[in-house]
Amino acid sequence: MAGKSGARPRSTSLALAVIALTGILLLGTAGCGISSAVDQDAAGKPLELKLAHFWPSGHPIETELVQPWAKEIEKATDGRVKIVSYPQETLAKANDIYDGVVNGVCDIGISCFSYTRGRFPVLEVFELPGIIYNNSKVASRVAWEGIQELNPAEIQDTKLLMVFTTGPGALFTKTPVSKLSDLKGMEIRATGLSAKTLAALGASPVGMAQSEAYESLSKGVVKGNLGPIEVLQGWKQAEVTRYITITPFLYNTLFFVTMNKEVWDSLKPEDQAAIEEVNKEYFDIASGLWDQQNEAALKYAVEEEGMQVINLSDEEIRQWIKLVTPVQQEYIEAMEKLGLNGKEILDTVKALADKYNAQYK
Repeated sequence: MAGKSGARPRSTSLALAVIALTGILLLGTAGCGISSAVDQDAAGKPLELKLAHFWPSGHPIETELVQPWAKEIEKATDGRVKIVSYPQETLAKANDIYDGVVNGVCDIGISCFSYTRGRFPVLEVFELPGIIYNNSKVASRVAWEGIQELNPAEIQDTKLLMVFTTGPGALFTKTPVSKLSDLKGMEIRATGLSAKTLAALGASPVGMAQSEAYESLSKGVVKGNLGPIEVLQGWKQAEVTRYITITPFLYNTLFFVTMNKEVWDSLKPEDQAAIEEVNKEYFDIASGLWDQQNEAALKYAVEEEGMQVINLSDEEIRQWIKLVTPVQQEYIEAMEKLGLNGKEILDTVKALADKYNAQYK
């Protein structure tokens, strides 16, 4: 109890002392965190940025894009910016990566826009069926230039560094698909607009990330996949499928490389400019990455895994395209509901596709 002089109990005095000391420590450490590139430079330490993606650590995304790109950025910023990669969903799941960048779970993220269906309505135009891209180089340039022109509101909450695409894809199945009737009711892994496209053809799309496809195919949860040919080798799906049906008019997936907006704004102007220059160089690498992978994977799948390639007849191609073309009209109508000119957006992309198809054959 209190003494005769009215002094506080020792326990109370001790508690107040701890609180006071804690306050002093907090004031003393305020502003010492990694809050800006200026703070880091003053401390003589690099600004270390966490990059999240979902590909395996041995995938070309990591070995041929992320690692050399990160090293070049560190060099271009004189060591002030250092990027540390967290592959294979070790920092964030594939469909959580964009939100992870927005919320600061990761500083930079690479994933697919289509993994968060409905979050990027305008950008779905780059994955519409019925638009033919000769290769990933064409599709990537169409997407990057188109995004600069359209500047959609849906991507203003991060700093978009670059985009790239898979380019045209194909169907990989356990049983042969050479006509529409073969596809009817078949469970096929898909994401985003690919799911709507497959449904229009009579298949049963099952939404899941590429990282889940191997196990689902091996267990028979799905009977096939719609995707870039590279997954046959990069994701080892040639081990669990037997047939490749060539369908260049069905598929294109758009990837983002984006940075937390506050982190970007914290960088020195000269470091921002240096990163932008490095991005220009590595966009050329990223835009053709899937072409190289697709070619190597097709050779591997056929020669080493014994997969069979199926080319649709001209009549089948006409039927398939006729069935998926209404998806474009649905897109136009969806944009109109958002107060946007969907036809103008689609026409912009088609014109860019014609431009770059003529340039990169």
